[in-house]
Amino acid sequence: MRRLEGDLRNQLRQQLLDRGGAREYTDEELFAVVERVLRHAVEARDHDALLLPALMSDEDEWELQTRLRFSSHRPVLGKLIVFLKRRVLLPVMRWLYEYSLENFRRQQRVNRVLFACIEELSIENARLRSDLRRLVDKS
Repeated sequence: MRRLEGDLRNQLRQQLLDRGGAREYTDEELFAVVERVLRHAVEARDHDALLLPALMSDEDEWELQTRLRFSSHRPVLGKLIVFLKRRVLLPVMRWLYEYSLENFRRQQRVNRVLFACIEELSIENARLRSDLRRLVDKS
């Protein structure tokens, strides 16, 4: 099983190199470490329990909004304008919304995976800094 995983990893590495991927991937061990860290971020993390979105206090800043909201700032004609938007524009916009909805979902998934990758790399960086600090303190 490990041999099969290694063969698949090497095949992926070679494909990336053939397409102009990072030259550092010529080092099989380095590629394996990078692949392990990113795979852990993608597969093993709970994307709803990440630090970065928690630090971004307002979820509206990064969460994709897919709801249509109709409003008007006009006090007199506002209700009529909102009525027309709902009865005329909404049916026209619904097809665009349905067409775009899957793209919004994919983008939301990519955003969460990128947050997980950033967090995983931050954890790895913090561990390395801690290890380096311990080594410097020993010498």
